[in-house]
Amino acid sequence: MKYPATLAIGAALVSSVACTKAPTQAAASQSSALMRIESLPAGDPQKFHDVRKMRDWKNPYLIVRADGVALLDVSDNEEKLLTPDQLLDALGNLPTSAWPYGRVVAVAESATATSDSDKARLRKNRALVAGSLQNMQILINWVPAA
Repeated sequence: MKYPATLAIGAALVSSVACTKAPTQAAASQSSALMRIESLPAGDPQKFHDVRKMRDWKNPYLIVRADGVALLDVSDNEEKLLTPDQLLDALGNLPTSAWPYGRVVAVAESATATSDSDKARLRKNRALVAGSLQNMQILINWVPAA
């Protein structure tokens, strides 16, 4: 009778160990990106409140779209399209020099959504982006639609 009990305990132990996974590379990357973002100084409105033209904006600039969120490179007006899940890594991998105003990003909402389904996806992405930025303790500077 000892053998079946030992076998059951062994099977339970193996099962519990198999279900406990080491952190994945993606989770480690996100943790590292979050640590880099958290190491930045808090957003300082005194440093950016006089910026009137978005081409003069120095920090990250996001455009929420129905098909995702675009990280805009203001210097060459190039957009890198991301999913909201990729936002943490994308912002965390920017150099410290990309954050002269501290932890703040400019966010615009795309004006290209015309259908009801596009408008619904745009609202969903806006909420996901806003929530992600809030979780990262990044101040949002909402700007007029792009």
